[in-house]
Amino acid sequence: MKVILLQDIKGTGKKDQVINASDGYARNFLFPRKLAVEATPQNLNNLRKLEEAQQHKKNVERDEAKALVEKLKEMTVRVRVKAGENGRLFGSVTTQEIADALKEQFGVTIDKRRISLPEPIRQVGPGVAEAKLYTEVAATLKLEVYAAD
Repeated sequence: MKVILLQDIKGTGKKDQVINASDGYARNFLFPRKLAVEATPQNLNNLRKLEEAQQHKKNVERDEAKALVEKLKEMTVRVRVKAGENGRLFGSVTTQEIADALKEQFGVTIDKRRISLPEPIRQVGPGVAEAKLYTEVAATLKLEVYAAD
């Protein structure tokens, strides 16, 4: 009997997967526990529409990320930090500070966990950071680190 899984089942399959299950397993285990539904033409059509909607959503998110990359290329993020003599920082610039500066200056919200620094920034001056916005879509952020008055 063909069934559509509604949840991941260890050893059987993943959610939204169409599998062949024995009649007894389907009727006595999967259906009563609401783990699967029978693969009728209507249910298969609903599954196909759901997959199309999910794919469309992923495409929209990827396009938005690419547009944001183009926008970020032109920006220079100014990060204000405490510094000692000779432009040496107390500590280093954190990804949280970069995310806060992006939001404050440009209204762009990027989670601090998506921002990475190739090397710690411990001096006043220019720097770079990378923001991973989506799978295989990343932007390089230009930074200008300056000392607080």
